[in-house]
Amino acid sequence: MAMSFDQYMRDMVQPMRDELTRLGVEELRTAEEVEDKLPSAKGTALVVVNSVCGCAAGQCRPGVAEALQHEVTPDHLFTVFAGQDKEATAKAREYFAPYPPSSPSIALMKDGELVHFIERHQIENRSAEEIAADLTGAFDRFCR
Repeated sequence: MAMSFDQYMRDMVQPMRDELTRLGVEELRTAEEVEDKLPSAKGTALVVVNSVCGCAAGQCRPGVAEALQHEVTPDHLFTVFAGQDKEATAKAREYFAPYPPSSPSIALMKDGELVHFIERHQIENRSAEEIAADLTGAFDRFCR
């Protein structure tokens, strides 16, 4: 029996999901999960808008992984997957105003309020190390 396109996409995307979840990042797959977790996350929360694009693979996810090795990290780690979990991603983006939707992107929130945001154009033109340095600077500023 042939594999459906949806199953093919799920199988193809799973390693991209695993790259973050194995770091302890919690996937929010539905709008309800986002609504349940983001506004009530006390302290700091990192929200990674994951994506299948090359800059997510080459810069975003590796940059997040490197940043999470820092001595100071957010209290909560979340991710939504653009293009896969559409409702969850749309709901998460409501918290990122005034920034327009972009994927990948990385948000740092404190007590439900956006305090730092890295847009796609700040990911695709920088190395994983530069993204990690940007994040660890934000962690030092907001997560202590």
